[in-house]
Amino acid sequence: MPAEALQIGLLLFPNLTQLDLTGPLQVFSRIPGATVHLVAKTLAPVPSDTVLALLPTTTFAQCPQLDVICVPGGAGTDELLGDDETLEFLRGQAAGARFVTSVCTGSLVLGAAGLLRGYRATSHWSAIKHLAALGAIPTETRVCIDRDRITGGGVTAGIDFALTLASILADRTTAEAIQLILEYNPAPPFDAGSPASAPPAVVAMLDQRLVAARQRRADAVSRAAARLEAAASAQA
Repeated sequence: MPAEALQIGLLLFPNLTQLDLTGPLQVFSRIPGATVHLVAKTLAPVPSDTVLALLPTTTFAQCPQLDVICVPGGAGTDELLGDDETLEFLRGQAAGARFVTSVCTGSLVLGAAGLLRGYRATSHWSAIKHLAALGAIPTETRVCIDRDRITGGGVTAGIDFALTLASILADRTTAEAIQLILEYNPAPPFDAGSPASAPPAVVAMLDQRLVAARQRRADAVSRAAARLEAAASAQA
């Protein structure tokens, strides 16, 4: 499919991590001719997890059939795991999409929609263990490709994910040109980007800070998993 025919949509929802979305958005917007949509329930501004609010360009009802649907992550995904309207929208789009994708904890939302059953997938390091309860095969990697499901790891991995997908949707030269114009040439000041490399004291400090958030997420995943099981039983 030529790039000019591509329809790419990124989901907006309250309390999303904006870099999960804006990193891929910057990449996708530079694929020649592609149309990128920011999709939400309504056209009202959507608050992120920072001071930045995001403006949808289309609604669930008005969104065209997408070639790529992408779900970013963030604390707001906990609410989406039980949001029937959002999950139904994703299932409907997935039926006609070439690629069903996510960044960070967006993969949990795909899982709650029943879209990762039997697929390898990744997520943020703090949430990847929950994928199994939603039918996916947890895979610790920066970008995970399993057939037409492509998932990115936590937050900054969204740029790696988007460049990888750009190379598939267009070609490697296009993706490399996008990487160059963005000067995406990581050289982090600290080797602390994963629990495996960060100092143990930093890992312990963050683990302590995340106790309540992790419990909320675990409860949301448990409810979503029960809904999936009930739906599967009803279909049997």
